[in-house]
Amino acid sequence: MDKLKRVLSGQDEGNNDETGIIERANQVSTLAWGTRMKGFIVCFVLGIVCSVLGSCMLWIPRVGLAVFAVLYSVGNVSALASTMFLIGPCRQLKTMCAKERALATVIMMVCLVLTLCAAFWWKNNGLALLFCVLQFLAFAWYGLSYIPFARDGVMKLCSMCV
Repeated sequence: MDKLKRVLSGQDEGNNDETGIIERANQVSTLAWGTRMKGFIVCFVLGIVCSVLGSCMLWIPRVGLAVFAVLYSVGNVSALASTMFLIGPCRQLKTMCAKERALATVIMMVCLVLTLCAAFWWKNNGLALLFCVLQFLAFAWYGLSYIPFARDGVMKLCSMCV
């Protein structure tokens, strides 16, 4: 458990690739482990609540789609940002841009922007829902990249179903 705490808090001795300003910023802005867990839980729960609340607002006439798009997108960003409490913002951005997660990250961010565009500028309900589904799938694929062999298992399961 102590090793997990050291790795997630960035204090693992095996990772010394950060130098200079970034390292000093991380040292100054470190939070206690309990504070990190509380921040993670609050941010993650807030993300889930926003997404669920947005889904409930979808059925309100005239303004439902716009409220849904905003709350659902804010929920996804909040859930994604929650892990920054565990590993720090610099390391989070590095892991998001790692080769195994880069495509899912780009698709998720593009779909997030397109969801908002479809709801506010294009006023197209079908496109907004499509981009929300794609956003969810990209976020799930991104999350699966953190679990060893999870993506392979999902792909094998899908190939068995087809």
